[in-house]
Amino acid sequence: MQIPYARIMYTRDLEWLVVLSDTGHLTDAAAILGTTQPTLSRVLARVESELGTRLFERLPGGVVANPDGEIVVEAARQMTRRYDELRVELAARSDPDGGIVRLAFLDSMATSLVPRLLRGFHAQVPQARLSLRQEAAHEIRRDLDTGVAELAITWPRPEGPFEWVALQEERLALVVPPTHRWRDRRRIALSELAGEDLVTTPRGYGFRVLVEDLLNEAGVTPTVSFESADLATIEGLVAAGLGVAVLPEQLAGASGTVGIPLHAAGARRVVGLAWRSDRDLSPAAMRFRDHIVRRND
Repeated sequence: MQIPYARIMYTRDLEWLVVLSDTGHLTDAAAILGTTQPTLSRVLARVESELGTRLFERLPGGVVANPDGEIVVEAARQMTRRYDELRVELAARSDPDGGIVRLAFLDSMATSLVPRLLRGFHAQVPQARLSLRQEAAHEIRRDLDTGVAELAITWPRPEGPFEWVALQEERLALVVPPTHRWRDRRRIALSELAGEDLVTTPRGYGFRVLVEDLLNEAGVTPTVSFESADLATIEGLVAAGLGVAVLPEQLAGASGTVGIPLHAAGARRVVGLAWRSDRDLSPAAMRFRDHIVRRND
């Protein structure tokens, strides 16, 4: 579809409407804008023609916005303000020291790995801003695909056009209440969980798939008593005596629970930093990625 150029309204036009409304006088507004009164008058006439309504009433002492004009001027203020914010945001994205790093990370990393990484990066690049999203792995993948996040600390490694740097390997443990009959065990097999109430993540979550695969391999069909998307919350539910859970061993004990090492192949997960390989990272995101990679060498 072709747009007639004569009917295009420019950002400048919106700015001029705001100045004219604020000054209430064509001559004063033209002086502030660095243009001539006839030029400003032509712009006003063109905008009024395009919108199909008169915006300012011409009075002996100047001009004043009429009701339609007040609506248009308020909209012009909002649009020019947002345009200025957009320019600042885009300029920030090109600044490796003061730009924005859009990072998504797993809920379970919120109190352990992520704060350590952010503390080290902030010490080196204090002007950079971090836009953080704490969510499940499937939501992280969606955000990486749409560009809402440029980098992600996640598990498992996303399939497709992604780069990946492993950050830490987590062993899994069986977490039981402090009064559980297994609290003094030094090791346990997953096959022993038959008949136990399990607290775990909802279906569709990657961690739920990992736990169910391990239990299926051991011939156990779990009875799920409670579900939570947050692994720290699961540990708390176990502490309250609402079941047992398979969790990263570092979460055991936070609320008084007991962690028992698992005797099972594959009872671990590797958390890493992921980003799309088919897109350029912003300078700030690249700076963060390079910091993490160097830290991990």
